[in-house]
Amino acid sequence: MRSLLFVPGDSEKKLEKGLTSGADVLLIDLEDSVSAERKETARRIAADFLTANRDRLSPRLFVRINDLTSGLANDDLTAVMPALPHGILLPKSNSGKDVTRLAAKLNVHEARAGVAEGSTQILAIITETAIGTLSAASYPDVSTRLIGLSWGAEDLSAAIGARKARDESGRYTDVFRLARAVTILGASAAEVAAIDTVYINYRDDGGLARECMDAERDGFTGKLAIHPAQVPIINETFTPSAEAVEHARKIIDAFSADPSAGVIGIDGQMFDRPHLRRAERLVARTKSTT
Repeated sequence: MRSLLFVPGDSEKKLEKGLTSGADVLLIDLEDSVSAERKETARRIAADFLTANRDRLSPRLFVRINDLTSGLANDDLTAVMPALPHGILLPKSNSGKDVTRLAAKLNVHEARAGVAEGSTQILAIITETAIGTLSAASYPDVSTRLIGLSWGAEDLSAAIGARKARDESGRYTDVFRLARAVTILGASAAEVAAIDTVYINYRDDGGLARECMDAERDGFTGKLAIHPAQVPIINETFTPSAEAVEHARKIIDAFSADPSAGVIGIDGQMFDRPHLRRAERLVARTKSTT
């Protein structure tokens, strides 16, 4: 999962366009981009779209439902689960307990649909509330459905009363840098993907590219997108280069040839077990994009 593109669930035109965007995942949105008056229309359009496109190999189709405290999540799931989305994006997750609650709901819907339990995966946005941000360490072992954690700045800024999330230079202020950091750490602790948040200025390709490079450097493996034009930049940044893959395979092969070694020398440099784990993760990322 390099690129995850949000598409309003009530727009048939934008949903169809999303199929040709090159995104690895389409996030069919029933939450923020859909007004209260169009929630039911969005559920119907989303279900029809899922039914028509569920068997496509790419992009994978996830649905962002409304959060579990909204009173809307159950209706969202009732509408879309018979159409068998690949996954659900859970917004405003306050802790791992919310993922467990969602997983239990999915068990029921999968049983009704006659599909194997666990077929529907879960992504969670974990920093849209103060308690959610402080609970980033609560996601290990909550559900085998959980495949990734992401973060959000806009809802968090509203929740805590911050006037802006970035300073005059465009850098996130300390609270939001903390939210970003705990997402990486929480995802690592849970052994799931860390997905960077959206870059809202979709006309600023240079700014997006810089933010993608910073995110990839720090451990994120993908990024949320709000416009199809952002997808190629995200995909390019989060696709490991051929040189990086070759180097990673050298490390893996060297340790495979000498399983008892704690340290291996390659081309005049020393590599230990943390380097091996990093190499294995990088190669795994290449397999997930092919």
